[in-house]
Order: sequence, then C-alpha cells, then structure tokens
Amino acid sequence: MQGSVCRVRSIRLFIQLSRPIYILSAALLYILGSGIAHYLIGQINWPSFFFGLAWVLLALVGFQFLNEYFYLDIFIDDTSLKHTPFSGGSGALGTGKLPRSVALWAGLTCLTIAASITAVMYRNLGIGLPGGVILGLILFGELLFVIPPVRLVTSGIGEVVMSIIFVGLIPALALVLQGHDLHRLLIMLGFPLTTLYLGMLLALEFPDFAADLKRGKKPIIIRIGWQTGMLVHNILVLGSFVILGIAFVFGLPLRIAWPVIFVLPVGLFQVWMMNRIGEGAKPNWSLLVLVALSSFGLTAYILAFAFWIN
Repeated sequence: MQGSVCRVRSIRLFIQLSRPIYILSAALLYILGSGIAHYLIGQINWPSFFFGLAWVLLALVGFQFLNEYFYLDIFIDDTSLKHTPFSGGSGALGTGKLPRSVALWAGLTCLTIAASITAVMYRNLGIGLPGGVILGLILFGELLFVIPPVRLVTSGIGEVVMSIIFVGLIPALALVLQGHDLHRLLIMLGFPLTTLYLGMLLALEFPDFAADLKRGKKPIIIRIGWQTGMLVHNILVLGSFVILGIAFVFGLPLRIAWPVIFVLPVGLFQVWMMNRIGEGAKPNWSLLVLVALSSFGLTAYILAFAFWIN
C-alpha cells in the first residue's frame, strides 16, 4: 500500500514538474494555427498535424524539464512565502520530492524524441524552408530562455520571448506544416493574442511578487514595479480586444471575430480585479489567476473553434 501511494505521489509530482497548463496552451495555439490552415485550404493533412503537434509538445516539455533542472531555488524554498503553480519553480523537486536528476534526464529524453520526429518530418512530410526556419527559431528561443548563462527566464524579457514563441511561432508552424505559406491572418491574430498572453503572464506573477523580491529574482513585474505592472497589465488586456476590433476593420472575417465578444466581460472583470487590488482591496490571487487564464484560453479556443467550423 505504501509503495502504491509513493508511486501515485511520484506521478503527481512528475505531472506538476511539466507545468501542464503551459503545455495545454501550446497545444491550443497549435490547433489554432491548424484551424487557420483548415479555413484557408479546406482540408487537413493529418500526419503533418500530429507529427507537428507531437514535436511542439515534446520540445516544450523537454525545455520545461531543463528549466526546472537549472532552477537554483528548488532546495531553498521559503515556506513562509506564498506561491502559485505558475511562476518560479514547480515545487516538484527537492528533499522528499523528485530528485533533481529526474528533470535533466526527462528533458534530454523528450528533446531526443523531438529530434527523431524532426528527422521523420524532413524525410516523409517534406518540410520546406519556412517550416525549418520556424523549428529553428523555436529551439533557439527556448535555449536562450532556459539554458545558462543566458537564461532569459530570469532576465525580465523572458515573458516577451515566451509570448513570441507560443503565440507567434507555434501557430505559424502549424500553418506551414499544412503546406500553406505564412498568411496575414497570423498577424491579425498574433498581435492581440500576444498582448493578452503577456497580460496573463503579468497577472500570474503578481502573487509571487514578494517572494521574487525577497530572493532577488528579476521577472518583468519586479523590473517595472508593482504600480506600473498594474497599468501595463490593464493596457495589455484591454488593448488586445481593441486590436481584434482593428483587425476586423482590416479584413478579419466577421464570422471568425464576433464570438470573441463573449470573452470581453471576462477581460473587463480581470482589469476590474487588478484595479481593486491597486486601490488596496485584499487580493484574491486564486480568482485573479483563474480569470487571467480564462480570458486568454477562451479567446484562443473561440478563435480556433471558429476557424475549424468555417
């Protein structure tokens, strides 16, 4: 019985180590890019879809494991400080948890499998130059994000790099793997989704502000400050819906764009919560995190669904 409990706990910690919420968001954005291809072409090359999705997920999970391996605070967590599951370390490594070496070997294994999938895609799926360039940019960006001595994750601009990889490059990869050239729809959706994604990342960093400040860490919220961070957050969230409206004026189809109006109240509620915290109200971090995840996730999901059914 005790052995079964330990195995279940180890599996739970391993899932926690992978940061599944970010992996799910990558899958959603890949499906969005494939939806754009379906909208433009009218069909889907399913082998390319699944090989590309597997590559994206394995590459991102692999680098996430390596990020945990190089995260130096795993053995010195201050239990007096409150944390969320979305910034800093995952909390899955350390004394009484998973050994640090698990993250290293799991990361190398995932990246090795991703490399094998790359060879298969080049040999059997005919990846062109655009696809190869995008694959390289994703790998290069993740390397800079995770691997010392650069480790952009601690630089204050890592959030921008992550947003470009997730919202810009992953949908673009999904589109070109379907044999379509890069399209202006990627730009029309990329800008508002990037600002919304950045707003989400900022919201997820606020609960860890005190912990990051105490440890001398430098995420973007520490670099720009509490008050400025709130202002930037609100501008990013509200601006994303404004940019979507502008994209409609410049040719984004109405049948694709109009359902996003249902997410606007969620975004407004997110901004209202941030304003209340700025006015001195007691923060409800769990609710803020949930709303921030929902505003981005629902927007990306509705857009993806609209492309797939039209």
